[in-house]
Amino acid sequence: MEFSIKNGNAAKELSDCVIVGIYESQKLSDAAQVVDDASKGFIAKIIKRGDMDGKLEATLMLHHVPGMACERVLLVGLGKEADFAEKQYCKAVRATVKAVANSGASDVITFLASLPVKTLTTRRKVAYLTEATLDATYKFEAIKRKKQEGKAGAKKGITTLIVNVATASEVKEAEAGLAEGQALAAGVALAKDLGNLPPNVCTPSYLAEQAVALAKTYGFKVEVLERDALQKLGMGSFLGVSQGSAEPPKFIIMQHLKGAKDQKPVVLVGKGITFDTGGISLKPGSEMDEMKYDMCGAASVLGTFKAIAAMALPLNVIGVIPTCENMPDGRAVRPGDVLTSMSGLTIEVLNTDAEGRLILCDALTYVERFEPSAVVDIATLTGACVIALGHHASGLFSNNDALANELLQAGETALDRAWHMPMWDDYQPLLDSNFADMANIGGRAAGSITAACFLSRFAKKYDWAHLDIAGTAWKSGKEKGGTGRPVPLLTKFLLARASKLN
Repeated sequence: MEFSIKNGNAAKELSDCVIVGIYESQKLSDAAQVVDDASKGFIAKIIKRGDMDGKLEATLMLHHVPGMACERVLLVGLGKEADFAEKQYCKAVRATVKAVANSGASDVITFLASLPVKTLTTRRKVAYLTEATLDATYKFEAIKRKKQEGKAGAKKGITTLIVNVATASEVKEAEAGLAEGQALAAGVALAKDLGNLPPNVCTPSYLAEQAVALAKTYGFKVEVLERDALQKLGMGSFLGVSQGSAEPPKFIIMQHLKGAKDQKPVVLVGKGITFDTGGISLKPGSEMDEMKYDMCGAASVLGTFKAIAAMALPLNVIGVIPTCENMPDGRAVRPGDVLTSMSGLTIEVLNTDAEGRLILCDALTYVERFEPSAVVDIATLTGACVIALGHHASGLFSNNDALANELLQAGETALDRAWHMPMWDDYQPLLDSNFADMANIGGRAAGSITAACFLSRFAKKYDWAHLDIAGTAWKSGKEKGGTGRPVPLLTKFLLARASKLN
């Protein structure tokens, strides 16, 4: 899709379709008023007849509107003017993308970025619009023999989108927002693509190849550690998980170093289980295909790196991805086995399906060498988090309230929310073991909390946060697929950090 920024007149635009908004009170937006004036009250008559009520996400496509240079005018409901904020704005944008896709229009100009939106600058409005549009038009067809290209004359959706801003002086700011929105959307799309690929394609080796390709494209450093190097480092916990798979484990380190040389880096650690059978503690067969999404933490780190690299974000960021499969062959780790982590702490494996924390703990020890300003790990870690929070918010745990608040605020800004969960010392004894320093599970009660408590034992030397994205990284059912979350949250978190330092 091609984007451009313009300051123009809705009545004079030559295009397949002009998009303008209507409030639920039947009040016309400024652009809609221009259309109504040019058409001698045509829009007002439509509203008076009850064909458009202005409710949020309602749409009405009009053809051959009098006095208009364009072929079509799309009216979109904005809801109540007093409530019109970021969330409502993005919903209206998505509704227009869907409506245009059901028409023959492809060359489109939208006047939604000209609307006043609570607390939003022009840059943010254009960034939101760009992100929402590209997200709404995402398709995964990488491995389909028959692409959904359609037949001659079929509806294609938007191919060219002009974003109108209210004044000519806003064009430069809007162009910056467009670039930011495109970069973030590209990162989200990469995370979706990686999650949606089948596990026989998206293996640990494939993830490593994608990291190397990204580094080559954007010029950041990358290193991939193989099994021998991991053994020398003493990563017995990570290697224990991988030993049941024919696929070799990979440990990926990416370094985006665009900040000052003495600036301590932010480290992102992504869980990369490219397929999770549960190991010897085998999962039920129903919906096990969705365990290809158990690498969405890794995918979100790769997606975030693509976004910040495209923005040339002036910040030092390191991405670390431990990646392997969790398979149940004759060499697989067993319930009752004791693993020795890189930190030297021993772990009694009571359930081999609690493997994510076993690969993350060695990664959390490894990143101490970077002397980080903050570490955030991202993982589809527990079904318990889905029970606690559903599919709307990611679970957030942290040993530092200031860091937690940064991430919460970034989630609000990105419309990719998280919820701060407790991690009190009262929960730690649930991980006690008779035979090792700790067990890898703490029982059914507070499962997401005890998982975070386990990780916290390996993150005592720095400010650390853990995002449990088991409920937010993908959708099940008819619309099954990766969501790209929490790439928006992570990207906004890093943008905010960079703005404070520069």
